[in-house]
Amino acid sequence: MILVDWQIREAISSGHIGVKPYDQKFVQPNSLDIRLGDHFVWYEEGDEVIDPYDRKSITARVGEIHAESFVIGPGRFILAETLEEITLPDDIVASIEGKSSIARLGIELHQTGGWIDAGFSGTITLEMCNVNQRPVRVYAAMPIGQLVFYTTEHAEEPYNIRKAAKYLHQHQATLSRYHENPKR
Repeated sequence: MILVDWQIREAISSGHIGVKPYDQKFVQPNSLDIRLGDHFVWYEEGDEVIDPYDRKSITARVGEIHAESFVIGPGRFILAETLEEITLPDDIVASIEGKSSIARLGIELHQTGGWIDAGFSGTITLEMCNVNQRPVRVYAAMPIGQLVFYTTEHAEEPYNIRKAAKYLHQHQATLSRYHENPKR
């Protein structure tokens, strides 16, 4: 079941869902608007292959900045963080969706990593891409997306107790940690 406005407000007010900072004005009928943080990470242009099992290739030639705004050029891919830190219990999951007003500018908010597991805690790393023909400026603290919350059965092993939880308590735009997976 998708939580609606009053259920979202109640879950946050009771502490069942953690959102810091929280402003009730961002609660929508079926979601919670989330804002863009001020940390941006990108890969420099080059021909070097990024190997998901090789940490050095993942972290090589990476740019990073804390800024009040950032211009995303056409075809450019960046990682960014949410301003809000989210903490989910073991019986609620969330998905992140882009705001339509931002999508209409050509900004995709997430490539495939739009699922937030029960038990997750931290800021959310956004996988942003500009599919417009023109550069688009985004601003820290602007509403950039929305979280949709779903109730589930209690997870037997929520994200916060999994040994392989690579992104638990992240607090900046975080590069891939795929290299921590065993190579098969």
